[in-house]
Amino acid sequence: MEIISSPLPESAWEVPWIHTLFENASAVASGIESGIKALRRKHGYTKEVKVAAMGGDGGTADIGLQSLSGALERGHDFVYICYDNEAYMNTGIQRSSETPFGASTTTAPAGKKSMGQHTWKKNMAAIAAAHNIPYVATSCSSYPFDIMAKVEKARKIKGPSYIHILSVCPTGWRCASNLTIKMGRLAVETGIFPMYEIENGKYTLNVDYPKLRPVEDYLSLQGRFRHLTKENIAEIQEKVLEDYNRIRLLASGKKIK
Repeated sequence: MEIISSPLPESAWEVPWIHTLFENASAVASGIESGIKALRRKHGYTKEVKVAAMGGDGGTADIGLQSLSGALERGHDFVYICYDNEAYMNTGIQRSSETPFGASTTTAPAGKKSMGQHTWKKNMAAIAAAHNIPYVATSCSSYPFDIMAKVEKARKIKGPSYIHILSVCPTGWRCASNLTIKMGRLAVETGIFPMYEIENGKYTLNVDYPKLRPVEDYLSLQGRFRHLTKENIAEIQEKVLEDYNRIRLLASGKKIK
């Protein structure tokens, strides 16, 4: 977890930062942002600063969710960026609530009596949006210009912003490292990881394909899914299409019954 208090580009390129605990990044960011407000109020501090917090999927969707929810609800002026590699990769590839259905991890291993992760991936973008914050976005490390555009937009918005970035991990996903960019693009092209924005409640689907690629194109290249049966893959395909069409409907402006 890192908390960054960064001047705008016209200022010097010095970035003060705090390396804090997994679970309290948002709480520390809230304190920094509140401290800056106090400096403005009491001492006439004028430097323009944007606070940013960064964490992985475990530190965001699991043990850091309470402090993140509190910071979003209180309306702190900061950007929170989640780098989602779909497990606790730096401590041994343990499952998180962002681990996709069917994936095998060290704490949810596939075997004769288990198909690996048995719950569906937590929708953190929807959870963040439920706090009625000004800006929520998803992106992927295979689309760097999309990430830059969304971070720039979030930086300019007054109030809390949340950006959820899918970050491919060859080690944990059991795929070749030279497929990293391809894997991220396949996640988007299959609809498994849609890229979209929610600006003041309005959805925009940034990348939309008339016809999505089969999820098997994505799953078959990763060792963490090699145990899945045809029935498992069909179940995942059905769920992906259902979720993708829901976002497409929201982006169209139509109401969901």
